[in-house]
Amino acid sequence: TRSATLSIRRRCMLRRPIASLRLSPARLMSHWSSVPLGAPDPILGLVEAFKLDPSPDKISLSVGAYRTDEGKPWVLPSIMDAERRVLAKGADKEYLPITGLAPFVNLAREFAMGKESPAIQQKRCASVQTLSGTGACRVVGEFYAKFLAPAFAGEKVPIYLPKPSWGNHAKIFSAAGMEVRTYRYWDPSTLGLDLPGMLEDLGNAPEGAAVLLHACAHNPTGVDPTQEQWGAISAVLKKRNLSVFLDSAYQGFASGDAEADAYAMRKLEEDGHHYALSQSFAKNFGLYGERVGALSMICASPEEAERVESQLKLIIRPMYSSPPLAGARIVHEVLSDPALCAQWRGGGGLMGQKKI
Repeated sequence: TRSATLSIRRRCMLRRPIASLRLSPARLMSHWSSVPLGAPDPILGLVEAFKLDPSPDKISLSVGAYRTDEGKPWVLPSIMDAERRVLAKGADKEYLPITGLAPFVNLAREFAMGKESPAIQQKRCASVQTLSGTGACRVVGEFYAKFLAPAFAGEKVPIYLPKPSWGNHAKIFSAAGMEVRTYRYWDPSTLGLDLPGMLEDLGNAPEGAAVLLHACAHNPTGVDPTQEQWGAISAVLKKRNLSVFLDSAYQGFASGDAEADAYAMRKLEEDGHHYALSQSFAKNFGLYGERVGALSMICASPEEAERVESQLKLIIRPMYSSPPLAGARIVHEVLSDPALCAQWRGGGGLMGQKKI
């Protein structure tokens, strides 16, 4: 019968040797067979090479991390004390909100902009915790690419970086969808700042374009504008109505004096710039692997700040959802305690003096 014939066929198929069930070469091919080998990062690649080098006389000139005279990492005493206090409190390990640990964020922006900052006092500063300074750069890059776009008629929004700049800056903003351009900064003939070239290039930038400025300890040259030069730079930025982004990765580590290192951030706010500010606590607090950072954006009103923050949250949520907790608690513990903060300032001053 028909049903009996079908049953016999099924049994025969089940008894067929597995070797006869051949797969085509296409089905054996990996989906990733055409993926090329990526080039190692020029900075972090050197770190890996340094770790693998067995030489006892090796010296690392790669990542800008503080080391003792013996070449060993140094955890600041204030950071160790703060971490012990945080652990003693037995706080939970719950997820942070998208915007991060609010007490940390509030003290972080005061640390940079000052307690008397009009934007902070008037509640018109939108701030979020980020994955260190790198995360802040990427978030603001996404924000700029979307909300500065109407002024550039469908073209990519330009962002001007100093030449040279930190090696990752161009990659971050390019990946965020911006067009990376440069302005003159370093003058090899004087080993100093090319202020005329810088002012000319910024003066020729299209109105509304973004421009990145290193708040202090310019990376990689170490050359910063004087206070008088900051005044001239501020005037050009205002004349061209440029969207200013300050990247602050070394406050307190640059000169050893956190207040002196905050000059540009406070000067530009005083001059009326509604800038964005990235902060990293990797170098100055020695919290390299904790990824502690913040992004603040000065707005025209509290209502505008609320809208800006809502958009920052929409960028962050699908990117990394919420920031890490441990390092933010440590920085908050330091900045919220006068004795610990004074101890940190002493340690930061030591690092700054030994670096110089």
